[in-house]
Amino acid sequence: MPELPEVEVVRRGLAQWVVGREIASAEVLHPRAIRRHLPGADEFAARLKGRTVLSAERRGKYLWLPLSGAEEALLAHLGMSGQLLVVAPDSPLEKHLRVRLRFEDGGLDLRFVDQRTFGHVMLTSLVGGVPAPIAHIAPDPFEEAFDEAEFTRRLRARHTEVKRALLDQSLISGVGNIYADEALWIARLHWSRPTQTLTRPKVAELLAAVRTVMGAALEQGGTSFDSLYVNVNGESGYFERSLEVYGRRDLPCSRCGTPIMREAFMNRSSYSCPRCQRRPR
Repeated sequence: MPELPEVEVVRRGLAQWVVGREIASAEVLHPRAIRRHLPGADEFAARLKGRTVLSAERRGKYLWLPLSGAEEALLAHLGMSGQLLVVAPDSPLEKHLRVRLRFEDGGLDLRFVDQRTFGHVMLTSLVGGVPAPIAHIAPDPFEEAFDEAEFTRRLRARHTEVKRALLDQSLISGVGNIYADEALWIARLHWSRPTQTLTRPKVAELLAAVRTVMGAALEQGGTSFDSLYVNVNGESGYFERSLEVYGRRDLPCSRCGTPIMREAFMNRSSYSCPRCQRRPR
């Protein structure tokens, strides 16, 4: 699933190609794509027509486009395979096209393509500038609203494994499986380290590692393990080539040479160096 850097790459593309444009029409080609917009496809299309995209925003893994005329936004979650693409209006329709927006200027379409249909888009009200359905999600570590002291306090009070805490979107948003593993490797922490044993300096070190790895991924366009994650122009990211532990089972740790280990974690995988990241006793 795309994580914060991948979603931020898409947001930047939307800011460049969509913001400031008036929507001429919206077409829903698959109802599952707007399943959380309860009034349905006709109402969805009618409410979008004639409205101007004011900006492109993100919190964690969610994107939204605030719209003119009311405190509302078009909210999107890419799910496992969702893509927001800007393409020429006369381009052939994609096989898995779900929603299509056309604009009054006759320029590039905005198309929501989703092979596995786990993603969705919806119209929703804004609460303090944030879409109502995600108002409970914590700020991500790149937001001004992120409170490092409060995060540290809540993390140390959790009494859970540190990786579980990093994946908890009510505590910190945008961190997924890949970048959690990478940040824990940088901070030399095993994924099962109890959060209550972390000192404040160690939490600060971990946060710095999270920002470092996600910032580096952002510079390289994110991580693409298959053709389903692309930016708005259909281009893949290249951070996979820079991963230190994730997906590198049995390959040598670049820091100490010990083979990277894979362990089962929450129906997923967790990768770590058994020497650099000692399992807690």
